[in-house]
Amino acid sequence: MITKGALQSLTDLAFVLRSTLCGPKESEMSDNGASAINLLSYETLVHAVAGAVGSMTAMSVFFPLDTARIRLQVDENRKSKSTAILLAEIAKEEGLLSLYRGWFPVISSLCCSNFVYFYTFNTLKKVMVGNQGRSRPGKDLLMGFISGSVNVLLTTPMWVVNTRLKLQGAKFRNEDLQQTHYRGIFDAFSQIIAREGVGTLWNGTLPSLVLVFNPAVVFMFYEAMKRRAGRGGRKITSAEIFLIGAVAKAIATTATYPLQTVQAILRFGQHKAEGKGGLLGSLRNIVYLLMDRIKRHGVLGLYKGLEAKLLQTVLTAALMFVVYEKITAATFKVMGINKKLKH
Repeated sequence: MITKGALQSLTDLAFVLRSTLCGPKESEMSDNGASAINLLSYETLVHAVAGAVGSMTAMSVFFPLDTARIRLQVDENRKSKSTAILLAEIAKEEGLLSLYRGWFPVISSLCCSNFVYFYTFNTLKKVMVGNQGRSRPGKDLLMGFISGSVNVLLTTPMWVVNTRLKLQGAKFRNEDLQQTHYRGIFDAFSQIIAREGVGTLWNGTLPSLVLVFNPAVVFMFYEAMKRRAGRGGRKITSAEIFLIGAVAKAIATTATYPLQTVQAILRFGQHKAEGKGGLLGSLRNIVYLLMDRIKRHGVLGLYKGLEAKLLQTVLTAALMFVVYEKITAATFKVMGINKKLKH
């Protein structure tokens, strides 16, 4: 049961939001307050579910490309070949199904991760922009950064587990890398906590927080290009959404790829950290891994696997945005909420 005080607070909040955006008469406050709050929650939930479904669909289609990317990032002794040749090599050595090894934990993590991200982003968008307002690149970047930070802190343990499961059974060229033996997601959580401590589940959190700028930049460019394409109320086509999502993701991925490599190595958990723990120790590990990669393979070594990553992440992001927009538009249409693909 909702108390009178809580109901009054919700009604007052709805009135403030509605007055700011539309300037309604005071007599309409009671009738529209509850519906405005319900609409806010409903729309945000639709965006979150659509984002999660879109990301799972896109990742499933292009999953082998992610397999190629992580092998090149973690296994330093594996030669950087074209993506097609590398995938053929893995399939020949380990079987065709090895290209989809770790699919379920990755999809589970991605579902939770994008649900959290889209829910947080669209909640902030409602609060900071409102239904009638127009966003700006600066606000989009800030909302993306906050959403990404929340996402990282909540879902990093799942990404640590799925990184290990994805590489389990892989035939490494680097003999220093040891095989892991997990029976599934829950067994991996249990073994990591028992043998390495709870803190290990947040390995790679610092580079992940820095990498929050990746989706933040993606959303900033995506929203800006979508606003430009939708000027004058013009409906944006699926092809345009695909292209906009691809360009936005390509820019962000290229800029942050070296840190993504460090993130993958730390999550795999076989880098022997030296020195103190904590924030300072994490910073030293990041710098050490970056400099060690440059020393061994040159500056271009920081971008080993970039081709596979660009193919995977750009195509995945582009398809994800198409599915996301289609699901939200169809859902709002069925429920009688008139929404266009423009902001």
